[in-house]
Amino acid sequence: MLDKKNIYMIGIGGIGMSALARYFVSIGKNVAGYDRTQTPLCEALENEGIAIHYEDNLNKIDKTFKDPETTTVVYTPAIPDDMGELNYFRDNGFELIKRALALGQISAATTCLAVAGTHGKTTTSALLAHLFKQGGQNIAAFLGGIASNYQSNFLAPSDSDILVAEADEYDRSFLQLKPAGAIITSVDSDHLDIYGNPEELKATFAKFRDCVTETAIVHKDTGLSGITYGIETDADYCGKNVRVENHNYVFDIQLPDGTIIEEIHSGLPGRHNVENAIGAAALALNFGLSAEDVKAGIASFKGVRRRFEYHIKRDELVYIDDYAHHPAEINALVSSVRELYPNKRISGIFQPHLFTRTRDFEEGFIEALSKLDELVLMDIYPAREKPIPGINSSALFSKINIDNKHHLSTPEILTHFANNKPEIILTIGAGDIDKLINPLKMKLSQ
Repeated sequence: MLDKKNIYMIGIGGIGMSALARYFVSIGKNVAGYDRTQTPLCEALENEGIAIHYEDNLNKIDKTFKDPETTTVVYTPAIPDDMGELNYFRDNGFELIKRALALGQISAATTCLAVAGTHGKTTTSALLAHLFKQGGQNIAAFLGGIASNYQSNFLAPSDSDILVAEADEYDRSFLQLKPAGAIITSVDSDHLDIYGNPEELKATFAKFRDCVTETAIVHKDTGLSGITYGIETDADYCGKNVRVENHNYVFDIQLPDGTIIEEIHSGLPGRHNVENAIGAAALALNFGLSAEDVKAGIASFKGVRRRFEYHIKRDELVYIDDYAHHPAEINALVSSVRELYPNKRISGIFQPHLFTRTRDFEEGFIEALSKLDELVLMDIYPAREKPIPGINSSALFSKINIDNKHHLSTPEILTHFANNKPEIILTIGAGDIDKLINPLKMKLSQ
């Protein structure tokens, strides 16, 4: 299905779609696409020679991509069904495939190592790819974030048949993969607009686990069958002696045979990232890397953009940006900051992502956001969704149990923090809150 010369991509600016676009270019395809918003990632693709337009307009599509004999159309499920370009291609005999199916076809000819989970999969998959690169392996990788070591979400294939892929549970996309090895980091409730209830979500993760042909590494708390990992448990790969030294984590990993990899240093914050490192180490060890490779790789991993990403790190002011958009992720973020900076006051700016997620996890958001010393709440970022009556930031704001809270627009946020200097400030969310980063840094530096 992907043997045609031209690939047209609808929703090309998404993190998964952009990695696919880079892959198609790397193998000589002619690639172009559409996205709703000209994000920095879209601009990067344009700088790499990919033509992108930002208006649902057939006249913007080059005629090269209007021949069904030579063009395959790849699209993301986030695109609405009434999108004009999508329906043009449907009505005119073009071959259309979803992003997940394209990734499944690409990975089918490789030794695919996949990372799934409602939390932690982006950091874990990026770290797993880095472990193999650090260990001298030539691999391909499709990541759900920009790996700081490589400044990309895609590592081009060379002479290795190993492919690391982030496996997305949204729309059950990960069931298109048949990985040789996989990590499942978590199965907490999410995407209930797709799954309906937590039980169906977990059952689908179990189906993904059954797709794994060789080695499944599963977090102990998931309850899924496989080789387990965790911290201070009876897991097969167990983190021990976890401590913080100079704002960094140090830990040991006990292997199933009882041997211990000692004194592993990680610059990633939080015990949840210690667990992510243990999961990545477990799969890497099962696919040929040595303990020395793993230890060196974890120490040299710089993380993923928008995952606990420092933008200011001074004694008097710390600014961290994070993609957290689920209550469990916000809890992990705030806990990590408190462990690293126990005597500092934490101000958080949160942009809720999706009306359905805000509705489904309202109590969790109330609890997690109430752990901040100061909260600034933004309006909900709708992404693909239409508004839901009664579900809005004002309703959420009224229920959050802290005194120092504000519901502000972007200009008001900048003014507020220009006049009220924080000790630690967090921007939190998966929408377009990242547009606030540079203006906020400027205000904080004045």
